Amino acid sequence: MNQKILIVDDEESIVTLLKYNIDQAGYETEVAYTGSEALEKASTTTYDMIVLDVMLPEMDGMEVCKQLRQKQVQTPILMLTAKDDEFDKVLGLELGADDYLTKPFSPREVVARIKAILRRMVREPAEDTPQTIQIADLTIYPEQYEATIKEEPLVFTPKEFELLYYLAQNIGRVLSRDQLLSAVWNYDFAGDTRIVDVHVSHLREKIEPDTKKPVYIKTIRGLGYKMEVPK
Repeated sequence: MNQKILIVDDEESIVTLLKYNIDQAGYETEVAYTGSEALEKASTTTYDMIVLDVMLPEMDGMEVCKQLRQKQVQTPILMLTAKDDEFDKVLGLELGADDYLTKPFSPREVVARIKAILRRMVREPAEDTPQTIQIADLTIYPEQYEATIKEEPLVFTPKEFELLYYLAQNIGRVLSRDQLLSAVWNYDFAGDTRIVDVHVSHLREKIEPDTKKPVYIKTIRGLGYKMEVPK
């Protein structure tokens, strides 16, 4: 069965362009033209991914993203914005988007981003993938995309979990932001490392006893981040 993607944009020309190219890439697509319609569809139908424009009638893409995450809908979201504004990009990531593209973009670039995200979501676990990773009170279940802290379930977006898992796989190693971009996002963000900082901040909110004094994910000034066993 083809993977299903919801395209959300109020511009007919962009919807037609995206739908044609995403269909041609072998995916099944559905369309929504308003934020309210997108929220209703994404809340009641299972999609493999959502391509979501920021500027929408009735409810903007930021609010759609926020409400979906509040409803525990963890479908990967690729956000589209017409504004080349770092604030908009960072805010979208903080609300739970997995990735973003700034208009104008090429349809091939959109498809490439979709493939990169979905490829990581459906990858087969390697034979040597551990069933669990235990780091103090944190337990990670790689094959289930789940984790607990003190046996309490944690809720992550797919990209947050992938970042946590990669840090845990490399416990004790200092990883630069560029390394994390390459390993977790699987493509080059052209130096836009803010996306890493935002996702690390999200992880800390969920696993750290005190986000101001993190014991699991340490910032190594001028270098990057390192996962440690809390002392």
